[in-house]
Amino acid sequence: MGIKDKVAIIGMGCTNFGELWDKGSEDLMVEAFGEALNDAGIEKNDIEAAWLGTCFDEVNVGKSALPLSMTLHLPYIPVTRVENFCATGSEALRGACYAVASGACDIALAMGVEKLKDTGYGGLPDFGGVMGSRNRMIFPNLTAPGGFAMLATRYFAKYGITPEEGKRAMAMVSVKSHANGVKNPKAHLRREVTVDQVLAAPMIAWPLGLFDCCGVSDGAAAAIVCSPEIAKQFREDAVYIKSLQIGTSSGEELCYNNWDGAHFETVTRAAKRAYKEAGVENPRKEIGAMELHDCFSITELATYEDLGISPRGKAKEDIEAGFFNLDGEIPCQPDGGLKCFGHPIGASGLRMMYEIYKQLQGKCGERQIADPRLGITHNLGGFPPMNIASLFITGLGKG
Repeated sequence: MGIKDKVAIIGMGCTNFGELWDKGSEDLMVEAFGEALNDAGIEKNDIEAAWLGTCFDEVNVGKSALPLSMTLHLPYIPVTRVENFCATGSEALRGACYAVASGACDIALAMGVEKLKDTGYGGLPDFGGVMGSRNRMIFPNLTAPGGFAMLATRYFAKYGITPEEGKRAMAMVSVKSHANGVKNPKAHLRREVTVDQVLAAPMIAWPLGLFDCCGVSDGAAAAIVCSPEIAKQFREDAVYIKSLQIGTSSGEELCYNNWDGAHFETVTRAAKRAYKEAGVENPRKEIGAMELHDCFSITELATYEDLGISPRGKAKEDIEAGFFNLDGEIPCQPDGGLKCFGHPIGASGLRMMYEIYKQLQGKCGERQIADPRLGITHNLGGFPPMNIASLFITGLGKG
């Protein structure tokens, strides 16, 4: 039956993202929770269960959920710590939503937090620390830029796009996001760039240059969800979950040769289920705003097609036409995306939802989208070809 309109978001909070040297994970959780609690208009003791999303044990709050319950002084309620690679923030929200939809509780909290800058490392921590030391033997040269660079080259080859054409399209994706990020005081990077600057930037993993890659930052975001009946008691502009779907790779893409290497099978399948659950028949016409997992510019470009917004091989044309710009048909990354916020892994999925939540309520100031209708958040975990795709479709009101 799905969970359409069985869960409402009544409060959200989000810290500034950036190099937050003077704050620990606990400080960030308190800040995000305080905003969410004030936004919801409830008391802390009203919360009946909570989920904490954080990815890296070694540089964060540890392996358990105790840091959340102890930091926020939660009233002896069940608290669960979850992790699902880069989709960790969405995983925390999924747990809270399922608890409410099932009737197990009436009001639940989802929190995502990550402190990455404290490692002193310019990129994400070594995958060996996450997946075990054996990973260094199985994938000795694995890097996130390298994996997504292969997605880009395969996409170019499949659709007959020259490297120059492809790199320019990717550059336009980054330019659009940076223009939006300037308008967001919570973003880490708030400076516009030009296509020429993107194309001239240092190469990270060809064809991905510096501005094709999202940064590393610290941050936290939180959501308070409840049943529709309770939502009506607290606010008229609650945001309702229309669908929630997650797709996790079965390993087919890695083990067999029937995957073309130019798309995310997890996103494609999860999107079809999400649209069916939400009752969306024509996403290109019905979706009004998107927050996509733009860890790299090629990831966002390919996801346009996996979501059924752009036809296969035609995302470049939509990008060039300004279809995804703030004043376009379906604005994408209206807050600047991972490109401008960076990617504190446990927080990113909830940060995306924070933006869509505010957009649907009409509270985004100069970056506000006119009549956004339905919004999509897309949080991708892992890397090609092994990945997890988490999708939420949200809207105002029931029906």
